[in-house]
Amino acid sequence: MIKKIGVLTSGGDAPGMNAAVRAVVRTALSKGMEVYGVHKGYVGLISGNIVKMDERSVSDIIHRGGTILSTARCPEFRTEEGVEKARKKCEEIGIEGLVVIGGDGSFRGAADLSAKGVLCIGLPGTIDNDIACTDYTIGFDTAMNTAMELMDKLRDTSQSHDRCSVVEVMGRNAGHIAVNTGIACGATDIITVEAPYDLDVIAKSMLEKRAKGKQYFVVVVSEGIGHTEEIAKVLQEKTQIETRATILGHVQRGGSPTLRDRVEATRMGYYAVELLEQGIGNRVVGIKDSKIVDYDIQEALSMKKEYDSHLHRIAEEIAF
Repeated sequence: MIKKIGVLTSGGDAPGMNAAVRAVVRTALSKGMEVYGVHKGYVGLISGNIVKMDERSVSDIIHRGGTILSTARCPEFRTEEGVEKARKKCEEIGIEGLVVIGGDGSFRGAADLSAKGVLCIGLPGTIDNDIACTDYTIGFDTAMNTAMELMDKLRDTSQSHDRCSVVEVMGRNAGHIAVNTGIACGATDIITVEAPYDLDVIAKSMLEKRAKGKQYFVVVVSEGIGHTEEIAKVLQEKTQIETRATILGHVQRGGSPTLRDRVEATRMGYYAVELLEQGIGNRVVGIKDSKIVDYDIQEALSMKKEYDSHLHRIAEEIAF
């Protein structure tokens, strides 16, 4: 029987992480375990920034963005010495299992710690939705809704001035946020790493649409493409349509999580504790076809995430 577990958030923050922490803490307590919150990710695990948690520790957090445990990136944990320090700290406190909420980098750390005997379960927490073993990551829905709301506001001002807005959304090297928010906002074009694009073709399409009566345009660019300012400049030169670039930035990581992020984070957090209760570690929890599943961490890291090219094609065909 596992008696003590820890929980930490690592890497970039994502809305819904608090809901996952809450689920882990309260599920573990209901099963008679002690729970410890690790502050600032692996940095806190190495330094011992760890506190015992109870039911009240996670009260009134399910609706809050960010993470109450804070998060940080930890270069030291990528070394053998860093992992060993973390293992010793777990041994010192008596932590037998650890729930790690984060992305691929966080899971690699969890795999290293699992190899040293600490049972680790990874929960996919990233707005990018770029973890291949799961259809959905904690924070994705909130980030998309935030981007959609902001783009709706930009569209209002673009329409008022007959402009083109070139909008960069987050997602790192994945275009999942871009294609979904682009289609939701009626974007004229969507530019992602996964789909080839040609600014000459986009400019020509804009001019053809203007000839048919369209007066304003929204072009969505995924973060992995970059040079959004340059794209806006080139499109203005080619079309003579006033064009402005807007980079939405880290505002997409914040805010109160949506219902979906709260529920899915809770489901995955509960499942993670169930695995630890059975003495199972070195796993990543995910969602496939709306069901909770788990994979070996190394298997999960070796998978490749597919891009929804069909959705991108739909967006192109119905854009005007």
